[in-house]
Amino acid sequence: MTKQVAHPMVKFQRKVASLVESKVIKPNDSIWKLALLYGDEWSYWKGELSEFGFAMQDPVSEVLMVEAWDES
Repeated sequence: MTKQVAHPMVKFQRKVASLVESKVIKPNDSIWKLALLYGDEWSYWKGELSEFGFAMQDPVSEVLMVEAWDES
């Protein structure tokens, strides 16, 4: 049986969803607000988000709407 490994962005998306559900951030907050929560890890996640075409001014809800993180 082969276990499929989740894309790192899937884990990121789940964590962001959890932050929204716990009301730490709002869905209409800009992605850049996540930098305050991710600290030293932010440069990695910012790069990943940029590769998928996200701007730091985009709302967090845009990240939550992604259905598949394909790198094609």
